[in-house]
Amino acid sequence: MEKSKVYFCDLYSNSQNKNLLNNVRRLFDKAGFKDLINENDQVAIKLHFGEKGNTTYMNPVAVRQVVDKVKECSGKPFLTDTNTLYSGSRTNSVDHLTTAIENGFAYSVVNAPIIIADGLYSRNYVDVEINKKHFNKVKIGGEIYNSSAMIVMSHFKGHEMAGFGGVLKNLAMGCASAAGKQMQHSDVKPTINEEICIGCTKCAKSCPTKAISMKNKKAHIDHEVCYGCGECPTVCPTRAVTVQWESNEDIFIEKMAEFAYGAVSNKKDKVGYITFVMNVTPLCDCVPWSGRPIAHDIGILASKDPIALEQACYDLVCKEMGHDVFKHAHPNVNATRIIDYASEMGMGNKEYEIIKL
Repeated sequence: MEKSKVYFCDLYSNSQNKNLLNNVRRLFDKAGFKDLINENDQVAIKLHFGEKGNTTYMNPVAVRQVVDKVKECSGKPFLTDTNTLYSGSRTNSVDHLTTAIENGFAYSVVNAPIIIADGLYSRNYVDVEINKKHFNKVKIGGEIYNSSAMIVMSHFKGHEMAGFGGVLKNLAMGCASAAGKQMQHSDVKPTINEEICIGCTKCAKSCPTKAISMKNKKAHIDHEVCYGCGECPTVCPTRAVTVQWESNEDIFIEKMAEFAYGAVSNKKDKVGYITFVMNVTPLCDCVPWSGRPIAHDIGILASKDPIALEQACYDLVCKEMGHDVFKHAHPNVNATRIIDYASEMGMGNKEYEIIKL
């Protein structure tokens, strides 16, 4: 099989022509994204607007470059994401839009409207038939499904339950409705290490289903009520809340891969991918803070092949740091299973050629 092309710009610059913004435009051109867009296509630019308090999400000015390139191709771009399952500043479209604007994604900056793909309360979705191992159908945000083409802009970083988050997680969780997110999380249950629990109640206050209570000044989780949204591990200051895999730990990872597959299944040859390997924090942009990076800033990569792009990002980080920083940060997670399984489903090719611009 021929290697997939992954285009790469590092962050070293000595001229205006090679600054970050112009590099994004160059990557768009070199990766051939113009070929994905027909005149008057409604083009979804899928990204993460960042939780309120987080500062390492996608740079709005960088997003503007993609918006402008789509318009140059006679497409009609809009920025999009779906509402969150966990409680926070993006659980409904009103709060989500407010957070996005406060984080810099105002029309005057990005030159495009924002449309939350799954509607006001995450009830706008399409059941997409995929007929895979874990799901026959997956629930994808309606306006992502209905868009003619899509450019997926991802921030590569660590993740508490997935090991790392890049393009595949952006597609999987980021394109799913709240019910779809719950479907992916259904095999994930947290547990409490009482020896290091300090009884701060942060996990109980954050739990959207009130599954966590305090007993003898220690947190207690009712697994009958918990649906595994994964919020409590991210708020625990002592890491006393950890993920408990009730079944094979690969199931959650594979479920995400199946949702990623469903998110693009109706857009053959109509999706491009750009990933920023910068601010590689240990947790994702869903937490209302930004942790200290676990890897050096590396650059920006683009490809029409999401698997090649994801593998290249992972390899570059591990090579730069001399070890697998994601395994070190999240030792109980088989993070690369999502790449392997998505490749097995035919989403792309793990073998890649990096073309440096």
